[in-house]
Formats: sequence, C-alpha cells, structure tokens
Amino acid sequence: MKFVCAGTVLSDAAFTVCKACATKTITPVLECIKIEAKNDELHLTAYDGEISIEKSIAAEVLEEGEVCVNGKFFADFVGKISFAEVVVSSDEKGIIIEYGDSETYMQTLPAKDFPIMNVEVAKDNYFECKESDLKQLIAKVVFCCATDESRPILKGCLLEAKDGVLTATALDGFRMACSECRTTASGGNMKIVCPARTLTEISRMLGDEENISIYAEKNKLSVAVKDTVITSRLYAGEFVRKENIYPVDFKTKVLVNRAEMIESIERASVLIRGDKNNLVTLDIKNGKINVTANSDMGKVEETILADVDGVELKIAMNGKYILDAVKALSEEKIVLSFNSAISPFTVENVQDKKCQYLVLPVRTGATA
Repeated sequence: MKFVCAGTVLSDAAFTVCKACATKTITPVLECIKIEAKNDELHLTAYDGEISIEKSIAAEVLEEGEVCVNGKFFADFVGKISFAEVVVSSDEKGIIIEYGDSETYMQTLPAKDFPIMNVEVAKDNYFECKESDLKQLIAKVVFCCATDESRPILKGCLLEAKDGVLTATALDGFRMACSECRTTASGGNMKIVCPARTLTEISRMLGDEENISIYAEKNKLSVAVKDTVITSRLYAGEFVRKENIYPVDFKTKVLVNRAEMIESIERASVLIRGDKNNLVTLDIKNGKINVTANSDMGKVEETILADVDGVELKIAMNGKYILDAVKALSEEKIVLSFNSAISPFTVENVQDKKCQYLVLPVRTGATA
C-alpha cells in the first residue's frame, strides 16, 4: 500500500474515526483504524464491537492495499504533522509515514484480522429531521444516560418517532430527561434504544441546515453525513416507561429566574465539590428559595426571590443533577414542581414544554 494525501485531511479523518476505537480490550485489532487505499480514495474504519465509524477521503493511491494501525497513536501523530502533504506506505510489519525530509515507522496488524460489521441497514424503517433539531435534542437528554453497567439498557436513550414527532427519553436511576422535535419524514413509527455514545458521535457530525435520515432495524442503526458513516448496535430490552414515573400533578409550583438559579447553585457547588452526594438543599417558603450547602470547607446560604404557589417544603438533592437540568432549559423563567421532600420533582420551561427534567431528591435527617 502507498498513497499521498493532504496532511490536514488525513488528520481530520483519523480523529473522526478513532472515536470508535476500543480503549480497554483483550483484542488489539479493536484498538486499530483500518486504512484501505483503493481507487484514489482512502477508507478509514474503526469498530469497537458496538459502534463503527467509517470515513472516506480523497488521496493519490500509488499502490492499493489495506492495514490496521493503532488508532489513538496514529490519529495523535498525524495530527501533529504540520506539512501540507504526507506519503504513507506499508511493508510486511508496519507503515512508513513520510513528511518533508522526515519519516516515522509505526507497527501494524493484518487487515484480515479486522472484524467486519455489516453496515447495510434496511432503508424502509427511518426518520428524518433537521440536523440542528437533532443536535439540540441529543444535547438536552444524553447527559442523563447511565454510565455504569448495572442496567445496560439505561446507557442508551429511547428514541420514538411517531406522528411527525421524535421523542427522546434518558434516565440513570436518579434523574430523567425528556425532549422532542419535529420530523420532516419517516418510514412509519419507530422505537429504538440507541447507545448514548453513538448519539454523541452523531451529534459531533451534525451541522445546522441540512436534513438527516436515521435508518434502523431490529438491532442496528445507521446514519451518514457527507463522507462519514456511523453504524451502531442498538440495545435490546424494555426501556422504563416515562408514564410510570412522571407525576400527574403537583402540590407546589415555583417560578424562578433561570440565570439566578444557575448562579446560586454553581456557587453552592464550589464548597461541596468532591463530596459523595454533592448535596444542595432548597428551603421554599415566603416567596423565596433559600439555597444552602454544607461541607468540611464551609457553608453557603443564599436567597433567591421566587413566585411560590402551594405548600412550603424543604428538599435536598444532588447539586449537579438540578444544575444540569436548569442549564439545559432556555427560557428566562423556569418552573420547579414538587409534591414532597421525598418525591421526584420536575424542572421545565414556562412556555416551551418540549423539554422536561425529573430529579430524585436525597433523603436527609431534615427531609425524612
């Protein structure tokens, strides 16, 4: 194999696909990028057993062939080459990267050892929406997906396309996010659970103006943006139903300025940084929210003016969870709705109800 390619183009492609390289594996080839040079094109592919990213770029192919090279090392290295043009060739054990008057040798693995993921997905089951809408939808829910392995399906996000609306739901056992956007076309109703990591990689590819189509079948999803194709496995199993845990009505509703809420919780979070529960307490009474936080470093006590409708209460929660929710909203005023000190509460915009958050409080001696 031998090819000549623009350095920045090769670097961008390697950086894009290496996101799908495995980091903890007993199979070294899963840590690799497969480089295939053919017909004046390079095809770079990475696959870690769950997600595959493939990108095609133009190159002058002098000798066709394919190799597997450690993805992280290759991407980091070519990213630091400032020369406009690089020449890459291979021998039996590795590749030689030539740039200017210099060259570097890097070991490789045989391309025949690289696992093949069937990227063909049926085109009749899909939904289409604006790239900007999908990017915003992902940003508003993906941070609520679980990160541990205790319930693998919660590491994904439930996507439901129905009647012209795409709804996304994510939860990790302590909080839940729900958001929606309009679809521009679909091949019928769809209900899938997509890994959060896949959604994050899709979001990185999205622009603002174009429409994008997501294709899915029973256990696989595929999406293409320009010269990049992401294919991912989907999670199997029954996802938690929002209707079973979302409160129907509330005893207390609090209208508060979003910016003031963010600033107060951020200041409180400084002193509790590193604490196990990251605990912030809201004492809601007399048209005010008293925000308090205690740690070995000190104590924060602040007051925010609010419109309180309903019974007074004092409730404790993980400061990060409520801060993430409030930051994800967009309106000047937001609504916090409560039932009791030990019941889940919600955070949402006043007008735009397309985005909603549910947070589980923390029991303390004062709230039990």
